[in-house]
Amino acid sequence: MKKVYLFILFIIALLAGCNKIEFSPIDHHHSFVASVNILQPSITFYDASKKLIAKWELDKAYTGAELIGQDQIILYGHQLDEAKIFQLSTGRQVGYIETGIGTTNAYYDKEEKLLFLTNSERNSVISYDSQFEELKELKLRNYPMSMSSNNGSLYVVNYKDTILSVIDIATLTVKDEWTIDKSSNGLLILPEMNQVWIGGHGEGSKPNQTIDVLDLETGKGINQLQASIMPIGFSRNENTIYVTNHGSNELCAFTVQGELLWKTEVGANPFVVTTFQDELVVAGYDDHTIYYLSGQSIQKSIETEKGPFQLLVREV
Repeated sequence: MKKVYLFILFIIALLAGCNKIEFSPIDHHHSFVASVNILQPSITFYDASKKLIAKWELDKAYTGAELIGQDQIILYGHQLDEAKIFQLSTGRQVGYIETGIGTTNAYYDKEEKLLFLTNSERNSVISYDSQFEELKELKLRNYPMSMSSNNGSLYVVNYKDTILSVIDIATLTVKDEWTIDKSSNGLLILPEMNQVWIGGHGEGSKPNQTIDVLDLETGKGINQLQASIMPIGFSRNENTIYVTNHGSNELCAFTVQGELLWKTEVGANPFVVTTFQDELVVAGYDDHTIYYLSGQSIQKSIETEKGPFQLLVREV
């Protein structure tokens, strides 16, 4: 009888071990740019020398990820009912959040040390503490998605609406609502200019080709910058703003004053650009390639897994 009991315990332990997911650990001292690939669900990590240091093959259809501090990453999916949090230095899962389906985006506020998830099924944003416990849920407009924060306020673009919600982080209440174009996507806050830059896809047969510049305090339109077709991805490096235009396969560079410096073709259907180790990195969604640029010039291209949709950067 004792042998049978021990055998059952062994089987239970074995099954538990089979269900436990662990990934290759990422050393604390490694700076990286990570490509979140959604057609072939995976995350590929590249170090400063552009060497692949780890590949996490994902078991579910995750559609996005966000770094939480320097050593954690949350994975979520629009059609998944939970998000999972992993520790980079061990590769092990350290938490999860029961989200229900509909998660559109995750944003981590480094100053407040709070995590925010937007949900298109409930049309809301939910805040979480450092232990991933839910703090509060706030109803918003139709299909909240793009997020950024500044000076105690969270800015949320409602993608299928004409409203940008300005939220007080401390109370998670709506402070203001600004009128924006429908299908707006991507935003960048320039505190020193007191501005918010907003991109978008456009509607119907008329694709958007401009970036709207709003006053950071009032939401009033103060400028409109001519970009290319469907500018949606933003990044900045000191005094230069970079914008991917996924409808024309172009990358644009602007000064913080809004002057167009240059534009160049890079990648097939690029959704995202970031800066890493004094270089620009662009992900081509349709050609499954990451491009490293110095200015307008492509220095190196790396074929990654299928559908690179996000780029995450950690510099240590």
